[in-house]
Amino acid sequence: MNDAHLHMVVNHFPIIGTILGLGILIAGMILKNNSVKNTAYAVFIVGAIFAVFSMATGEGAEELVENMPSVGKKIIHEHEEIAEKLALVLYALGLISVLGLFLTYKNNSKAKMVSYLAVVVAAVGVFFAQQTGTSGGEIRHTEIRVNTIQNTGSEDEN
Repeated sequence: MNDAHLHMVVNHFPIIGTILGLGILIAGMILKNNSVKNTAYAVFIVGAIFAVFSMATGEGAEELVENMPSVGKKIIHEHEEIAEKLALVLYALGLISVLGLFLTYKNNSKAKMVSYLAVVVAAVGVFFAQQTGTSGGEIRHTEIRVNTIQNTGSEDEN
């Protein structure tokens, strides 16, 4: 298994985990259920860990695909830039989640404030996750690129 394969295996969880974790955290806040909020925190922590692995395998994946036809260094660089922003947000969200777990466990009055902070940071994470996922998909899926020429079918008609 090479870095490109490893990158493809680990890069989905930070994106999907952030989206699911945000939904779970909001549900936990609405239900006023600490177990549900703690589940969201755990999802965010795992997402941050997977972000570390995704970033660690990204450079090796880049080396393997950057010279492939229809890929190029520019599109990979755009993906890398937005992925770095997502990683920073997810690392912060992971730390906030550890704090949230600790404060909830200690029944601290600041636990509620931390859950609101986690919602805001997770929402920012979802924004960057969407951009990262789309830019990553565009590397090999040329059909989803914005500048793709759509075939109208008129060339095929005689």
